[in-house]
Amino acid sequence: MKSPVSTAQYGRLLITYLKPLKGRVLLLVLLVLVGIALQLLNPQLIRRFLDGVESGQSLPELVWTAVVFTGIAVTAQLTKLIGAYVGEVVAWRATNELRADLALHCLQLDMSFHKAHKPGELIERVDGDVNLLANFFSQLIIQLVSNFLLIVGVLVLLWLVDWRIGAAITVIMVLGLVTLNWFNKRLVPRWQALRQVSSDLFGYLEEWLGGTEEIQTNAAAPYIMNRLYGLMRERWHKMQRAMRLNFGVMSLPTLIPALAYIAAYLWGAKVYTNELVTIGTVYLIFYYIDVIKGPLWVIQRQVQDLQQAAASMNRIVELLEQQPTILDGSQDSLADGALAVRFETVSFSYADDPETLILDEIDFTLAPGRILGLLGRTGSGKSTLTRLLYRFYDPTVGSVCLGDGNGRFHPLPDLTQATLRQRIGMVTQEVQLFHASLRDNLTLFNDTIDDDQILAALTHLGLRDWLNGLPAGLDTALEAGKSLSAGEAQLLALGRVFLADPGLVILDEASSRLDPATEHLIERALDTLLAGRTVIIIAHRLATVQRADEIMILENGRLLEHGNRLDLVQDKQSRFYQLLQTGMADAVLA
Repeated sequence: MKSPVSTAQYGRLLITYLKPLKGRVLLLVLLVLVGIALQLLNPQLIRRFLDGVESGQSLPELVWTAVVFTGIAVTAQLTKLIGAYVGEVVAWRATNELRADLALHCLQLDMSFHKAHKPGELIERVDGDVNLLANFFSQLIIQLVSNFLLIVGVLVLLWLVDWRIGAAITVIMVLGLVTLNWFNKRLVPRWQALRQVSSDLFGYLEEWLGGTEEIQTNAAAPYIMNRLYGLMRERWHKMQRAMRLNFGVMSLPTLIPALAYIAAYLWGAKVYTNELVTIGTVYLIFYYIDVIKGPLWVIQRQVQDLQQAAASMNRIVELLEQQPTILDGSQDSLADGALAVRFETVSFSYADDPETLILDEIDFTLAPGRILGLLGRTGSGKSTLTRLLYRFYDPTVGSVCLGDGNGRFHPLPDLTQATLRQRIGMVTQEVQLFHASLRDNLTLFNDTIDDDQILAALTHLGLRDWLNGLPAGLDTALEAGKSLSAGEAQLLALGRVFLADPGLVILDEASSRLDPATEHLIERALDTLLAGRTVIIIAHRLATVQRADEIMILENGRLLEHGNRLDLVQDKQSRFYQLLQTGMADAVLA
């Protein structure tokens, strides 16, 4: 387990997210200090009232004391109410900013990070861990400090009353705080371990919920439930370990006041019988001890919150310390028009398995405006090749370059990622739909693209009839997995790419699961979309690459064959020719 987060890191996190709310934070501090002052003042009025009764003070003076006491009590409650409201506002604003920053940070991390962390785990970090910091940001630190100040104020007043009772209760309080600190150091790692296993559990739930269809068709439910029970059992054991130690913390607010009452009783029995103090003073001693009980219970709960917040803070800081290994380049533009592609002796392996080469010395050039049909068995490296083009990963060896029509090639690390991904478009079998209108799904929330541009693009692609068949046109509300058929989702994806106007288009078997009518509509749209652009078609069926100018076949990560499609068709020794002759291309390439 990583070392705990330092106090300086706590401070930086607090300053970062509370600085924009400094006005409200200062108001909250002021309200807390006023509340402490009022809590310390009211017992003095009770003492004055009791001593006044004992000494025969006049009724108007006693009534005035009672009125002031009531006014202070009401003011204290109003102060607490306003403080709670301000604290909630501070908590929500600070944690929402932190959630947004964490989400953006995760989006900027490399695919190697997302490959190692499941979405469910990241959801638990971005939302679950941040939820536990809400009280930390709003009032936890302020209330902890204020309650400690309240206890210090009580101790000072007890010392002023009698040094013996002040010293006795001070010793009891110091021993209690030392014990609390001992528990705190040992509890934080246990809460952190609990948060980690909770993330694992949520990651596992996300994984099997996303694969429900496969689980049911393969009768894998017993395995899934066994694994789930295992994670739940582990989570329960982690909770038990934390709670067993936490019982010690929970006992302190009862034990410390009990010892203080015993000390006060022994002191009171000695001095009051000797008439050294008044009944008001005796009451004041016991009242102040009773005042201490409240802060101790609050501190106990807040220390528990702080322990859990510290565990979550450790995990949040650990996430924020993750940095992209793929650094952005400085070149923010590429020439308009079709792009060239060049792989220069490219080899690639994943960081978690460096011994296994996914691509092995791939070397080829694709000229602007050419269409490449990329074939190969599952696991041959086709998808990995396109991931390198998007720069989700960098090659282990060699370089990948994009070029323009003037013959100039630019290594991908020289380009900004925004420029790179703006100039490359991809259409896959699975299309990500957002819970928004068709307009926003087509433009990906780009407000600079107006409706006229969208309609012109759909008309150019031959998709206006499809648009007119939707219930509310561009205002049709979409929802992932429910609103559009697979074919309609593919049509939407084509519209997205056309509006982005990339110089390189990658098609990952975009029409392999469609009915013939929809496939025909998509094929017509593709003819328009691909005109004047460089294209890479990843295919499992030979019929898909009939429009290709060139064919490339990968096998076990190596370039088995690359050449002009028509030349390969006529070359009886070529692998492509042999595939065409088998009549079983789907089986061979799947």
